[in-house]
Amino acid sequence: MSNSSAEQVESHEGLRVYLKPRVLGMLFLGFSAGLPLLLVGGTFSAWLKDIGVELAAIGFLSWVGMAHSIKVLWAPFIDRAALPLLTRWFGRRRAWMLLAQCIIAAGLFGMAVTDPREHLQFVAFCAVLVAFGSATQDVAIDAYRVEAEAKHRQGAMAATYVTGYRVALLAAGAGALHLANMDSWTLAYGSMALLMGVGMITTLVIAEPEVQVTQGTYALEQRVQAYLASTVHQGWRRNLTAWFIGAMVCPFAEFFQRYGKVALLILAFIATFRISDIFMGVMANPFYLDLGFSKAEIANIAAAFGLGMTLLGAALGGLLVARYGIAPIMLLTAFMAPATNLTFAWLAFIGPETYGLVLAIIADNITGGLAISVFIAYLSSLTNTAYTATQYALFSSLMTLPGQFAAGFTGLLAANVGWVSFFVLTSFTGLPAIILAALLIKKAHPDKLRRPGID
Repeated sequence: MSNSSAEQVESHEGLRVYLKPRVLGMLFLGFSAGLPLLLVGGTFSAWLKDIGVELAAIGFLSWVGMAHSIKVLWAPFIDRAALPLLTRWFGRRRAWMLLAQCIIAAGLFGMAVTDPREHLQFVAFCAVLVAFGSATQDVAIDAYRVEAEAKHRQGAMAATYVTGYRVALLAAGAGALHLANMDSWTLAYGSMALLMGVGMITTLVIAEPEVQVTQGTYALEQRVQAYLASTVHQGWRRNLTAWFIGAMVCPFAEFFQRYGKVALLILAFIATFRISDIFMGVMANPFYLDLGFSKAEIANIAAAFGLGMTLLGAALGGLLVARYGIAPIMLLTAFMAPATNLTFAWLAFIGPETYGLVLAIIADNITGGLAISVFIAYLSSLTNTAYTATQYALFSSLMTLPGQFAAGFTGLLAANVGWVSFFVLTSFTGLPAIILAALLIKKAHPDKLRRPGID
């Protein structure tokens, strides 16, 4: 679609963009992606603690969640490897999604029918299956989302995905805990295994996206073939070398070839954009409790009301990106994200006032929803459809890892400077993202980039 045609579509679609079949389908794929996360995370820990498993074992089992941080390691397989029969029947993206969903459901069912007090190792094995299946599903769904719609609809795709994802977190968190409280953990995890059917049915119903490989990508692959033709390696060694270069080297070489030195600027922006949000998220609940809010107030305002504000922000972000493009909303959220940290500094100053918490949650969560929508749309615009899974996995890992590492020191900072100063200082962590966003708009305007193979 040409830029002028895309702009005409943007100006007329409005809310109707959310009725597009593929945009609507992301609601259910988002649910499928979000469901397993807490079932091997917070809900899993609550189950183990509830039945008396030692804290040391619970701590070690939390490592299964690291699968999401290292998914970039096997994303090239999802880009390149064809699954027997499944790929032929369903296509490249749907085959991997369906396989991952089946693995998740099987793992959850195995956890449901096993008593951790008697067979903790088997439960741990099932949890590992769920975690790796979940990370694999994320890679496949991210690739599908990028390839299924043009750039101007990526904000709406992100908004519906986030909505489904957040609803799934609510089901796997509060929903599973209520089921366990009423009956048993077997019922809770068995019900969650059945709910994975939402993702399976959606995968079977949706259409495989059609993508094209650009001449530039063909030229890159041909250079690899020319190199292999001159190598002394033969047989399986040559085939393995060809696969490794094509799957592991070409996605990164293509990205740097396409953007040149600006690629480093792009990666730096991706690494810094969410740092202020991550800092806030790590310390949020300790801050609320330390300030004097009750657990009920935190649950009702920060969790339930906050979820509604996040979904509102995500939906608004999808509309704004479709109407005005990525660049202005990206720059707006780059300013707003650290600025909302100052509302928590104000809350720390006035104390445990309910109106203060409500206002802070409105500002922070609507901004967070906006940021998620525009950032997913931006990351989607950077990928080449020949390497979507690998490149997007790299971007999404880079998006969270620096902030997560640095957030480990936020407790020490808060303890030493106090809450007001803490939130003021963390707001300054957003300055690099603001500067980098402005530079990117000048040097590589997000709305003028063309995704190879789609736009």
